[in-house]
Amino acid sequence: MRLDRFLSNLAQYNRQTARQLLVSGHVQVDGVVVCEGLCNVSQFSRIEVDNQLLQAGKPARYFMLHKPIGVVSATEHDEHRTVLDLLDEPDKADLHLAGRLDLNTSGLLLITNDGQWSRRLTEPRSLLGKVYRVTTEQPISAEYIEVFAQGLYFAYEGLTTLPAELVILDSHSALLTLHEGRYHQVKRMFGHFQNKVIDLHRLSMGSIELDPQLAPGQYRALNSAEIASC
Repeated sequence: MRLDRFLSNLAQYNRQTARQLLVSGHVQVDGVVVCEGLCNVSQFSRIEVDNQLLQAGKPARYFMLHKPIGVVSATEHDEHRTVLDLLDEPDKADLHLAGRLDLNTSGLLLITNDGQWSRRLTEPRSLLGKVYRVTTEQPISAEYIEVFAQGLYFAYEGLTTLPAELVILDSHSALLTLHEGRYHQVKRMFGHFQNKVIDLHRLSMGSIELDPQLAPGQYRALNSAEIASC
């Protein structure tokens, strides 16, 4: 939200008063005097007028979790344990997931209270590369590489998948990079070849890679470089 709009939405200020406070240097955002009403503020911004605190601001929180198989990518669920149940953090109700993984898929899951940051990660236009390690029931041949790179037609949605990159590791496993997130997309892509996916594990989202020191169910806070990369 723009700073001038934030101020004028408060009961004690109207639009003109807000403008005067800004121009005269009475408004501080995160300890810095701001005179420009077009400055964007969020729930994380500390906003003061003449040392009167209008909004304390919340600390932005960012975590990576090694999601285990059998845990639901949801904030609450009637039947299964959720990823938030794995976090020992206060105010967990403020957190949400930046992308999801199926019940039987493991690997990197990002969790935050910063809606703008998570939208940048998950909006389709970002074309963020997500890397999965795939293990299949039948052998994977070089034919898969070309077909996935061209895209596969999904009749249910009436669309063709974006080009995906496949690197074969051995006869029954590969690394697959997707730039979108269709329903059960990996399983459906391999299903084109009548090849069942028996294990699926997400290794990375963009430049954020799952910390190899995290065991399934463990998590840690993202560092500043990881946060800034998205």
